[in-house]
Amino acid sequence: MCIRDRYPRRVREKRPKAMDRVARIASHLAPAEAKADAYDQMLARVKNFDGFLAALDQSGGSSPKALKLYGVDASEYNGDAEMFDKIHDMRTRIVSSPAFNGDDVLGAILFEMTMDREFHGMPAARFLWEKLNVVPFVKCDKGLAAEANDVQLMKPMPQLSQLLTRAAATGVFGTKMRSLIKQANPAGIKAIVAQQFEVGKQILAHGLCPILEPEVDINSATKGEAEALLYSAIVDGLNQLPEGQQIMLKLTIPSVDNLYKGLVDHPKVLKVVALSGGYSREEANRRLARQNGMVASFSRALTEGLNVKMSAADYNGMLSQSIRSIHQASST
Repeated sequence: MCIRDRYPRRVREKRPKAMDRVARIASHLAPAEAKADAYDQMLARVKNFDGFLAALDQSGGSSPKALKLYGVDASEYNGDAEMFDKIHDMRTRIVSSPAFNGDDVLGAILFEMTMDREFHGMPAARFLWEKLNVVPFVKCDKGLAAEANDVQLMKPMPQLSQLLTRAAATGVFGTKMRSLIKQANPAGIKAIVAQQFEVGKQILAHGLCPILEPEVDINSATKGEAEALLYSAIVDGLNQLPEGQQIMLKLTIPSVDNLYKGLVDHPKVLKVVALSGGYSREEANRRLARQNGMVASFSRALTEGLNVKMSAADYNGMLSQSIRSIHQASST
């Protein structure tokens, strides 16, 4: 039974707009063979292309700041629903720019609600892949837990299985989940990595590729020491991963250049991407360019300088410069 048939004719007009979006998305789902073929094409692209991931996954907590930087004041929306409409408009303008395409952009990480919406009448994930040649990912974590042992683990994700099922059905290639390391605490870092790999295995079981993101705070007084501990813990986790399985990693640009080169070259790692972590785009690009084999996965650094009031020419010009500079820094 299709989603539309679940609603009798007399109540269809009253069903929520969100369900209308789900129905439209369901109508676009491809047969299993086509999905498998698309996944293999995405896998090859992630493996072989040095473009970067655009992180378009601001959640409810980070959206107000992102909108403010974009020139949208909190007084211009009322409540979460209007806020998410504004952030979706912002993302739609980004992916609609002539500069945003597979020539420079390898993939895009979407917020769950963005995955459930559309770009120009198409389900978001399909639009990215079929129209732009950009591999779609989705943020799957629910935020950070309270700090313990100088780290913040991920909050529980009770609806993870349902999200992963929906993501696979809509043509998403992989997921991303973030935890945070504040200081070089061996017990805390071990717990962070253990949780990331545990959830990563659940994601692999759903046929998706997980991006593990154990971020190290760029302002940590023990950043270098924390990164060394993190490297060792990740290698231990990779050694326990079954043969034939691969994950991706999203890591803070290390203080010691090429510290993560062993992870870049590891047979169980599909790709290592770098988060900007609060660095300006110029600084993040400068640091990333020294890391052989790492590519960017920037959010704030990508949208830095963009403003809702810009003309199309000014907006597209600035975004083009940003995209080209990030791709160049990723091509080392």
